Amino acid sequence: WRRQAALAAAREDEEEKQLRQRFMAPPVSGLRELRRRRRELRSRMELLIMETQAEGCRALAALDPGASFSVDSWERKEGGGGISCVLQDGEVFEKAGVNVSVVSGLLSEEAARQMRSRGKSLEAKDGKLPFCAMGVSSVIHPKNPHVPTMHFNYRYFEIEEADGTKQWWFGGGTDLTPTYLNEEDAVHFHKTLKEACDKHDLKLYPKYKKWCDDYFYIKHRGERRGIGGIFFDDMDSPSKEEVFQFVKSCAKAVVPCYIPIVKKHCHDSFTPEEKLWQQLRRGRYVEFNLVYDRGTKFGLLTPGSRIESILMSLPLTARWEYMHTPPESSKEAEILEVLRNPKDWVH
Repeated sequence: WRRQAALAAAREDEEEKQLRQRFMAPPVSGLRELRRRRRELRSRMELLIMETQAEGCRALAALDPGASFSVDSWERKEGGGGISCVLQDGEVFEKAGVNVSVVSGLLSEEAARQMRSRGKSLEAKDGKLPFCAMGVSSVIHPKNPHVPTMHFNYRYFEIEEADGTKQWWFGGGTDLTPTYLNEEDAVHFHKTLKEACDKHDLKLYPKYKKWCDDYFYIKHRGERRGIGGIFFDDMDSPSKEEVFQFVKSCAKAVVPCYIPIVKKHCHDSFTPEEKLWQQLRRGRYVEFNLVYDRGTKFGLLTPGSRIESILMSLPLTARWEYMHTPPESSKEAEILEVLRNPKDWVH
């Protein structure tokens, strides 16, 4: 039995070593704890977001070999922590961040109010709502105006109510924000996401494509933040396992939907005027994230949240000009038309 125990321990050590090599940093919950609870969905979701972070960072770093990701592991005194991976001022990427967070504790009254406004029925015990939230979130701002900005986020939320029952749901999505419209790129991006959705249900892509167009809407401008993708929230059916498998398919589609577009355009030539337009479009991106984005608001309302990680989505540079209007029939006007009137890219 000693020999068997030694072999089992050696296997565990080897598994742990392989996991460490796969990830950007040790998981928030610890490898041994994740292995001990490996059949629980919370552990499987944490492993998925860690893998998604590592796959994304390595794919981006391979395109920008002169730059490297700074990796910060942080702890939250109220419970949990996260891993922030950020690349800045590379040749290809002005700023690329891929963050993981796994936090727990008591939901703030402001955050609970925000959830109830979305139709959540949350019964607190003595005014307290224990929660667990985890997710991977990324925003990538390239230097070249012909390479689009891309955002993705996949997350899991769990709340324990007064009677001990747990409410759970998943959310997430992937969306593209080009400075200039390239229809071939838009079709590739949307088709890749559609294929991921279609593995589970043919109704999901059209539903979540429309949700994405509606969600990333800058009301005060009358335009979308980008050309969309997919977005969903509060997803808690048909079953926890089925939703997890769907989220996994979407997360695995991130690299193939975006990296080919970066490779195709990262060495394109561009003019100072095109760079200026990129800066103006970045301003719109900032406006949406600070005024409307639900994730940013939740992060700012969560006690002990890490402001650097929450605002990682903001670009290094952006610009706002008073009453800027592009000439009619210009390439700049072309993208504005699509942002005001979303298109069906796959039919």
